[in-house]
Amino acid sequence: MTNSFEIGPVQVGGGRLFLIAGPCVIESETHARSMADAIQRITSDLAVPFIFKASYDKANRTSVKSFRGPGLVEGTRILGGIAHSTGLPVLTDVHEAAHCEIAAEAVDVLQIPAFLCRQTDLLVAAGRTGRAINVKKGQFVAPWDMSHAVEKIRSTGNERISLTERGSSFGYNNLVVDYRSLAIMRDLAPVVFDGTHSVQQPSAANGVSGGQPEFIPLLARAAVAAGVDGIFLEVHDDPANAKSDGANALDLKLLKPLLERLLAIHAAAREA
Repeated sequence: MTNSFEIGPVQVGGGRLFLIAGPCVIESETHARSMADAIQRITSDLAVPFIFKASYDKANRTSVKSFRGPGLVEGTRILGGIAHSTGLPVLTDVHEAAHCEIAAEAVDVLQIPAFLCRQTDLLVAAGRTGRAINVKKGQFVAPWDMSHAVEKIRSTGNERISLTERGSSFGYNNLVVDYRSLAIMRDLAPVVFDGTHSVQQPSAANGVSGGQPEFIPLLARAAVAAGVDGIFLEVHDDPANAKSDGANALDLKLLKPLLERLLAIHAAAREA
């Protein structure tokens, strides 16, 4: 692995397992704040470094009728307020180069969605903000080819880069995880494993994506055993009624027992 860096109190790539978690999209200010508070209580109890995530706009929904979020201005206001009130680092997706500077004023981490991981202008604009950048590996991209995304961001002088594995396309409406990719990408930058999008079934449920959330713990345990730096989980207190990605979200009540198991595996793997 090349480098480690800090995002507020969270060290990325420093040997301590950290968590990126939150709802897929900002459903309301009240809901986003309640989720941040609930997850923070759990991670504080377990001493797990935590970055809160939520999107102000889900621009890549399957259907034009799907809920996208409050938008850039209102969404970044909400995220900035959460960062201020909780002291947590905050992450959000950016889909357009023009959004990067505005989003960077409110959040600590800009995330490049998987479908956009090859978009040069977006990667460069995000890098120029100086914020930490988390790049989701596209479902269609070989892990070694993520070197090009890293190079584009580093061309701006920004070295604060992490890469996230979220499964690879396997036929239609299905994803599989090649765990070799974790080691391959870790030679490029610290690596995060997305345990929730890896069980997604893209566009498979009548205009929305389906999922198999029962496999989230299995895949996350394997990733931690393989030596990832962080875990990414979309978490919701009522997945059945979530406005985005509920079919592959982890139920909030399952988060603490899952983290306890992941911490035990992480400790054992480091001793091995």
